[in-house]
Amino acid sequence: MEIRELRYFVTVAEELHFSRAAERLGIAQPPLSRAIQQLERRLGVALFDRDRRGVALTHAGQVLLEEARVILAGTIAAARRTRRAASPTQRLALATKAGANHELLRRLLDAHSTDVEVTLCGVGEQARMLRDGRADVALMQRPFDDLSGLDTEDLLTEEQVAILPAGHPLAARTRLSMADIRGESDLPVARWPRHDGTYEPGPGPEIRDSFQLAQLVALGQTVAVLCASSRSWLWSAHAAIPLTDAPHVTTVLAWPAHSRSRAVADLVRTATGLADRASKEERQAQNA
Repeated sequence: MEIRELRYFVTVAEELHFSRAAERLGIAQPPLSRAIQQLERRLGVALFDRDRRGVALTHAGQVLLEEARVILAGTIAAARRTRRAASPTQRLALATKAGANHELLRRLLDAHSTDVEVTLCGVGEQARMLRDGRADVALMQRPFDDLSGLDTEDLLTEEQVAILPAGHPLAARTRLSMADIRGESDLPVARWPRHDGTYEPGPGPEIRDSFQLAQLVALGQTVAVLCASSRSWLWSAHAAIPLTDAPHVTTVLAWPAHSRSRAVADLVRTATGLADRASKEERQAQNA
């Protein structure tokens, strides 16, 4: 199979209309139809059901769509990483969610000698950036982020807190449970996007970034459940109350499993050293 054929196939599969797909690709419809037919002959399967009502993917076509997207993303990632490797600066690209892990990231950048370019992204974007080559490494969180196909190194495990408007009655408590915050009908829990970009149903606002969340909490429109390190960006209009029954969150450094980059390996060693020192300091503080 040729990359061009796969790109043609994915476009038709997404449009389910040959004319629209041809227009999107910037080619005429007849050569597009011939390319798809040639691909079907080469594979020995029908990829589309065609009738007067339109075009639909066969089961085989659905399988190829998933595989082809991975292959095309891999070719794009390879091109991006190759260009970055040839750059005179050869800066390491690190992706992290905006507003997350500020102190950990600062310590990592201070400790690492190689130039690192930080890209702040939206919720769940780090995995896509690693897979399509826009990032070499990323700070991500277990159990929330999609870590499939990635190698990881654990850096920090912490509890979660409820972020409330400072004047709300619950803000006077020293500890809260998930039931406490879910029982507040006037303060629905903020909803973050899932891996596929959709949101779970519920009354809380759909959150896209930390600045939007900060404003909505300050206005008394929502309550958020975040890791304890989020305290670093809180406003005076916010209060952070520890949650007794929310799962702990582990921040990890993640990178593509097939990576053989020396710069990535150097950054992982730096991050591991920081994590080991932080763990040792925590044990000493507990024993003091």
